[in-house]
Amino acid sequence: MNEVPTLSIVLPAYGVAEYLPRCLDSVLRTDFAGLEVIAVDDASPDATGAILDEYAARDPRLKVRHLAVNRGLGGAREVGLREATGTYVWFVDSDDWLAEGAVDAVLARLAEVRPDVLITGFARVYPDGSTEPDTWRRLLVEPPLPASFTLAERPALLQMIMSVWNKVVRRDFLETLGVRFGPGYYEDISVTYPLLLAARSLSYLDRDVYLYRRQREGAITNTASPKHADAFAQYDAIFEFLDRHPEIGPQLVRLVFDRTVKQAVTILDTPGLVPDRLRQDFFARAAEHFRRRRPAGYRYPSGLRGVQYRLVERNAWSAYARLRPLQQLPRTLKRSARSAAPTAKRVVRGAGRRGLYEAYRRLPIDENLAVYAAYWYRGYACNPAAIYARMRELAPQVRGVWVVNTRQQAEALPPGVPYVLAGTPAYFKAMATAKYLVNNVNFPHTMTKRPGSVHVQTQHGTPLKLMGMDLKDRPLAAADMDFQRLREHVARWDYLVTPNPHSTAAFATAYPGSYQVLETGYPRNDRLARATSADVAEVRTRLGIPADVTAVLYAPTHREQQQSGYLPHLDLEQLARDLGGDFRLLVRAHYFYEGGAGLPADERIMDVSAHPVVEDLYLAADVLVTDYSSAMFDYAVLDRPIVVFAPDWAEYQRVRGVYFDLMAEPPGVVTTTARQLADALRDGSAEGPAAAKLRAAFRERFCALEDGRAAERVVRAVFPVR
Repeated sequence: MNEVPTLSIVLPAYGVAEYLPRCLDSVLRTDFAGLEVIAVDDASPDATGAILDEYAARDPRLKVRHLAVNRGLGGAREVGLREATGTYVWFVDSDDWLAEGAVDAVLARLAEVRPDVLITGFARVYPDGSTEPDTWRRLLVEPPLPASFTLAERPALLQMIMSVWNKVVRRDFLETLGVRFGPGYYEDISVTYPLLLAARSLSYLDRDVYLYRRQREGAITNTASPKHADAFAQYDAIFEFLDRHPEIGPQLVRLVFDRTVKQAVTILDTPGLVPDRLRQDFFARAAEHFRRRRPAGYRYPSGLRGVQYRLVERNAWSAYARLRPLQQLPRTLKRSARSAAPTAKRVVRGAGRRGLYEAYRRLPIDENLAVYAAYWYRGYACNPAAIYARMRELAPQVRGVWVVNTRQQAEALPPGVPYVLAGTPAYFKAMATAKYLVNNVNFPHTMTKRPGSVHVQTQHGTPLKLMGMDLKDRPLAAADMDFQRLREHVARWDYLVTPNPHSTAAFATAYPGSYQVLETGYPRNDRLARATSADVAEVRTRLGIPADVTAVLYAPTHREQQQSGYLPHLDLEQLARDLGGDFRLLVRAHYFYEGGAGLPADERIMDVSAHPVVEDLYLAADVLVTDYSSAMFDYAVLDRPIVVFAPDWAEYQRVRGVYFDLMAEPPGVVTTTARQLADALRDGSAEGPAAAKLRAAFRERFCALEDGRAAERVVRAVFPVR
């Protein structure tokens, strides 16, 4: 006799081939035998069905039902529910995923409390990789809740997200309610409201076990459609349930009504959801719902929302449309930020990402505005900085503005460089209206490409190590890289700047797309190509490097297996002693390690990790020591000695992978031990004839375009030059 499963996970799936493996892996990674997964392939047009069958062949706990006709999310859930046999059922969306240990944590709580409904913690995950914890958690933990409670004891729970995916339900309790998932959009609220209202025992698992993917393309919360009006049918189903259950108190009925009106207003006010031609009709449906379902004793909320509701009840569309004009949105957010500084970031994210930014996207594109950024908004640097400076000369009618994260970064900008702080209204307006967007990494995924805008991707180094899509077979190097999201980013690019033919070929497989390649040399290297002896002397003086010492710049790259902080492969103090007083070590940790190199105080060693302009360091250094960093390709422009220190070449190739054999084609002397490195620097072999020959071949391959005019070539190709 087969044992009844403890937990059935119902997994509707449609058009989610790129997300489904992550979801299935997260659901099935528990060893718990009492798990049953019912996956419903809702006549998906992509490889979703095949992926489900492949997983089912490996794990008997997964059962797949293929539908011949698409039934929508609600219909697919109903099919899965009919097949479920577990004591509890959990409806998981197939584009989301569960956190490590989620199933085991849920099962433990169910065994402990045995509630009608278990509410789980969750986190939102945005396309740019950022996360936001459950903003409604405070409703469940302040004041602390007992292990079991009812909605009447915490009615504010009706303010929380009403999706079904963070509620694990006792199946026989659900079947007694006589409710169904509705057709169309917002299909789960016709079930979740009754679940909470009727439950005699609720429990809360204060742990982010569910990871909710936000703002993906194709999601209903990110799609303009007349089907957003389906919400009104779901509201009717909720109130029909309330009509059948008069024992549910009037306070809860009033709260349900207020929440449905609030949701309808939110749908209407969120740009990009209800098509413009249908907005007035949607408003009329909201008015009809308000008048028909308004419960006895209901009072309007205070403030702006109360004004909104009065206009909804009167079906006063014209007045409502004038209530919150576009030009008032920035001032509203600024006031919010000033009055609630600790929560300003959350306010901007919630209102800006979906409201303010989308509202600004309705404004005309500013043909003479360019937004610049580098290294995830860290400051004025790299190829974008060189392009910006040249653009000001060749296309002065185009205004450039830089995005930075903090006031401190803004203060470090060169004099006269305009900026916006990330997350502010000015930032959202610039991102939404700029004709040109220039970056050496990708802009956040939430900043969608606008038709007519021009995206220039400059990258930030000649690649030795594998990049982008070429990492698909390198799990440690790829870590949590989302290759589908990468494809979507690349699809935005109009131009990709490359420094040499090698980079063009490597980027073609790493970042396949329809962009135009600008093989121009690297704009950031123009300064190196044009540098004079006076420039070098000025930089060394500014950095405090005596003219009579040999400055050695040590710039290693990042290792994927080295995550916690900067751990040099060299004993730098010993190297400084071996080299003696005629040498000065400049140590630059990779920018991934925000704490810098963390070196002890020593006059022979300078930690230059925080120096904002790496080109200064190149000019100041008499010789570069690196391992596999792209610094070698830039430094080679100066035609100065380069020593490769490669103690772990075999390991680096295994973990990261490379585009060519550096040991066979190095830019100079190759060393694998600290003793070899010290000897090469002291005995002159680093700059001897053999090293010079290697460097010449390296420069011919990688630096042939570095003539000091790369930025000009980019500007003339992209901007309207006068």
